[in-house]
Amino acid sequence: MRIAKITATTVTTAALALGLAACGSGETPESSPSAAAAGGPKYAGKTLTFWRLGDSNPDAQKYTDELVAEFEKQTGAKVKVEWIPWPQVNDKFTAAAAGGAGPDVTEIGNDQVPLWQSQEALEPITDIVASGDQAQIPKNLMGLETIDGETYAVPWGGGSRAVLYRADWFKELKIEVPKSWDELVAAAKKIQAEKGSDVDGFAFNGGSDANHLLGALAWTAGGEYAVKEGDKWVGKLTEPGFKTGFAQYTGLVTDGLSSKSRLNQNTTEIRTRFSNNKVGMYLTAAWDLASIEEESKGKLKGDKLAFFPLPSQAGGEAQSFLGGNDIAVWGTAKEKEAAKEFVKLASGKEWGVKYATDGGLLPVYPEALAKLAEDPVQAPFAAAFAKAKAFPADPQWTEANETKAVLQNAARKVIEGKESADEALAAANKELEDILNAS
Repeated sequence: MRIAKITATTVTTAALALGLAACGSGETPESSPSAAAAGGPKYAGKTLTFWRLGDSNPDAQKYTDELVAEFEKQTGAKVKVEWIPWPQVNDKFTAAAAGGAGPDVTEIGNDQVPLWQSQEALEPITDIVASGDQAQIPKNLMGLETIDGETYAVPWGGGSRAVLYRADWFKELKIEVPKSWDELVAAAKKIQAEKGSDVDGFAFNGGSDANHLLGALAWTAGGEYAVKEGDKWVGKLTEPGFKTGFAQYTGLVTDGLSSKSRLNQNTTEIRTRFSNNKVGMYLTAAWDLASIEEESKGKLKGDKLAFFPLPSQAGGEAQSFLGGNDIAVWGTAKEKEAAKEFVKLASGKEWGVKYATDGGLLPVYPEALAKLAEDPVQAPFAAAFAKAKAFPADPQWTEANETKAVLQNAARKVIEGKESADEALAAANKELEDILNAS
């Protein structure tokens, strides 16, 4: 998932955990003797092309310069860095996959790995994550990178979602931060009772990014969208775990926490309503904060807003959708062995943690993530990310999720009383299987 980097002067400590602008430490990590030994001078005279995605902002440029200098010192190789603006990434990848000039190493959004792997554009790097520092990266963070037993990219920095709420309303109405789903429902209803029936206590997301909320509820209840069995995807939408999460999801509307008139709203539309005092809580991340301050004309900022982890039905944190950026070796790399050495260095603990923290992302190494959990501002995101999961690692998932809106349509049919949950999920299960198994 592409994690955009934006600057907001009103967002302070939270920025580190949420994909916003962050300052570098100014210190270069110590050289890794093991990496030097692995590469050595045998790559002298070699030149790698490294694609970094996005804008060359000062923090990202500083990190990249230091990483490249360290790799060149250890291996004798040279690295040519090319910055690819986000709007051009798809065209550049498409051209490279079709036989055009491509990189040796590239940064890549984690949800893009299945697509480019299906185009044979990524080199398997299973050996990198099987040993060394990378073996410490939790396997649940590699759901999009591991396909048919092979790993095609290494998680480099992550993002997760939590519940953004009106902290000032909670204080005014004497509402405690919910620790369970029942407490969240009670808080939402109290907000509506006091702020008006046109306010969504907890906003239902039925738009293009609806599965970030539905997935969190379904996964937490033990459900799955689909599982690869042999060469085929088998839908799991009709199994008890998914049905439980689906019932929670549709219940946001059928139980009156969110209006039936807004079944198609996505996060952006919810954010605008939140900015105009029409939403008490919704699932998002801190990249919404700058827009909320702007849309509210400066009225909603600072201690009027806060986050807490989406709670599970039984208490504790629900699972979160796994977002983030990876690093990979391009399939047609001219210097594949040197490229793998670069990926090893960049994604190792020292440089991997530095990439995440300097870039305002969450580190993928448990020890570094645990340190963020000690910060009350960052804790909701660290807790969510530690349990994060990915959607089915199939290049057709985007069609099911966005183009065909399989689950969104099923939810609308249930909420509008056109079909029972069993009927809607049975039909959705077949449609999902047909899409994922399409050649």
